[in-house]
Amino acid sequence: MGIVWTIVLGFVVGVIAKLLHPGKDNMGFIATVLLGIGGSFMAGMLGQAFGWYQAGEGAGFIASVVLAIVLLAIYGRISNKAP
Repeated sequence: MGIVWTIVLGFVVGVIAKLLHPGKDNMGFIATVLLGIGGSFMAGMLGQAFGWYQAGEGAGFIASVVLAIVLLAIYGRISNKAP
């Protein structure tokens, strides 16, 4: 059940990040889920490593969305440079 919860939460984080990030993002369902999971994973690792929050706190969700937006911006720059 943990994998299903990770996918659902990753999708929610990815969708929120796509809504908050300006511009058009041509990403499908799987890419949105991976974006959210990546943002959540990075936020969890960084936040807990620096002692900012523990697992399950609301700050972790906010950090997940922020890092997903950062990943979305990086993805946008990389995809625009492709010929």
